[in-house]
Amino acid sequence: MAAAQNKVKLFENVLNQEIISLEEIKKLCFSGCPEEASIRATCWKLLLNYIPPETADWKSHLKKQRESYAKFIDELVQNSVENDNDSSTKDHPLNTNPQSDWNQYFKDNEMLCQIDRDCRRLSPGLAFYQYETKYPYGKIFKSNHETNPLRKRLAGIALSAEEIHTNKVGTFQKNKEIKKKAPEQLSDGEEYHWEVVERILFVYTKLNKGQGYVQGMNEVIGPLYYTFATDPDQSGQENAEADTFWCFMNLMSEVRDNFIKSLDESKVGITHKMQQVMEVLEKIDTPLYIYLTKNLEVKPQYFCFRWITVLLTQEFDLPNVVRIWDSLLSHEKRFDFLIYICCAMLKLIRGDILKKDFTAALKTLQVRLY
Repeated sequence: MAAAQNKVKLFENVLNQEIISLEEIKKLCFSGCPEEASIRATCWKLLLNYIPPETADWKSHLKKQRESYAKFIDELVQNSVENDNDSSTKDHPLNTNPQSDWNQYFKDNEMLCQIDRDCRRLSPGLAFYQYETKYPYGKIFKSNHETNPLRKRLAGIALSAEEIHTNKVGTFQKNKEIKKKAPEQLSDGEEYHWEVVERILFVYTKLNKGQGYVQGMNEVIGPLYYTFATDPDQSGQENAEADTFWCFMNLMSEVRDNFIKSLDESKVGITHKMQQVMEVLEKIDTPLYIYLTKNLEVKPQYFCFRWITVLLTQEFDLPNVVRIWDSLLSHEKRFDFLIYICCAMLKLIRGDILKKDFTAALKTLQVRLY
């Protein structure tokens, strides 16, 4: 107990300075951030360059960033529904022009459906995302909508299930359209935590059209939102959505190459990073390396791809992921450090791997560790 209190005091002494030493914060965070007094949330915002080291600037900076996010919501979320309901527009749903607003709307719907599916199953081992948030859409943003507009938009999406037949002359007949069944939802003015994450990802994707949404981004954003939404400080919880968005933007600027398929084989791509894991493993545990690569012929993409791409979020329970991220985010070369974490994971299960054949070893490599 005394040790925990002393640790909190060490953090508070650094965070209470007029100009925070990032080097000192990194050293402290590497050993884990305390849960108390918004320490972890504040440290992560510093480590991800969301807030400046000058504490006097925090209030104005946060106000500006949160207002900017609210404008994105107004333009990309609220107005998207209002424009859809505007019958005076000259555009129409059957317009085949690639630049058509409706054409973009339908593409956005496809993307939104994928985000929706991924966010609903976010961190299944933890019920947090299935709980109701205290700060839903209607409470945070000035809007004509009390209900999250994306929920309304999803409820109206129809999925076509087509039966295709071939007639005697070889042409195709299509029929049957099935309406997507709406899942159980909260009442108007209420929403789940996963719906907040869904909205953040939708805004991010709209602002980054060149990259778009890729499965796995929902896993990367999860620890950020969880940390800010469970901040002991009420203001931190209230603004968790905006703060998560900006921290996610900054983090993705560092890992986005992992999500771009055309870069997979380049020096910044995921294939090169998986090769780095195996190169380090060969140096620190040659017998294990030989057994995996020569005897079993297990390729790193069978297990390492997921580890690196989503920053270990699917290998551990969320509280453990958060603790690992304390060290990962605070390391000077955080993504080189990730390579060594992956090797440490292999070392932990080496005894099991060395006893097994290809199928059993692969199963061991692909299950969650903790």
